[in-house]
Amino acid sequence: MVRLAIALAIFLSAPPRRIVSTAPSITEILYALGLGDRVAGVTTYCRYPAEAASKPKIGDYLRPNQELILALRPDLIIMERTGVRQATSLAALGIPVLEVDDGTLAGIYDAIERIARAAGVSERAAQLKAQMRRELEEVAVRARGLSKPRTMVVLGRTPGRLEGLVVAGRGSYLDELIGLAGGRNIFADAVSSYAKVPLEAVLARDPEVILEMGEMAEAGSLSEDRQRAVLALWARQHAISAVRRGRVFVLASELFVVPGPRVGQAARALFEMIHGR
Repeated sequence: MVRLAIALAIFLSAPPRRIVSTAPSITEILYALGLGDRVAGVTTYCRYPAEAASKPKIGDYLRPNQELILALRPDLIIMERTGVRQATSLAALGIPVLEVDDGTLAGIYDAIERIARAAGVSERAAQLKAQMRRELEEVAVRARGLSKPRTMVVLGRTPGRLEGLVVAGRGSYLDELIGLAGGRNIFADAVSSYAKVPLEAVLARDPEVILEMGEMAEAGSLSEDRQRAVLALWARQHAISAVRRGRVFVLASELFVVPGPRVGQAARALFEMIHGR
């Protein structure tokens, strides 16, 4: 059923005019390809670009509402490849479903290509990917020859405590960006892309740069008070080099958690935090 859903999306008889996006990254790709006027619905987490926020909502990222989707009369649904059950469920609506896997840089490029092809605007994909590659190459050139500070990205943890830390591991989108920006991910050897580690493991590996996204589910939406609270938690850990050197940063922008056309901006920001320039 999943493979059939993918095929339906690719071989549509006509370019879709009403597209439902089920993830912020997909929404950003659609707008970057100039397809904003075809977006019929988005999730409650789709806030960029600003025009996307005013589109009809189909529920959150993990639980898209099928009734709301049907009410929008889409001729294409685009979703991330997160599980067979959800893809099969949406495909059962009788609406073509295109799955994309944008969890890596290569995956982002592939998602752009496939979405553009399904929408009949393949030439725009080539332009967008070329621009993204130029932006990333500019960051990579700046990082060449510089030292590679030991870096850690925290994506979530136990509320109010430095416990149950979820970090970017091997093969994750953020692991790739850290390397490209000239950092050395201290958990690049983790068995999963997003691994849970104890504080003791952080102390043992002694990061020189800590990039924190706050507690689970609040990444990209931290208020100034919450950002100060995050920094205060780490300020107590004087044994960590990043803390002693004032190299703990709060990633308060969705830019870092939405793998899409803005990867160049994310890489530049990471470079500046990692290298202090």
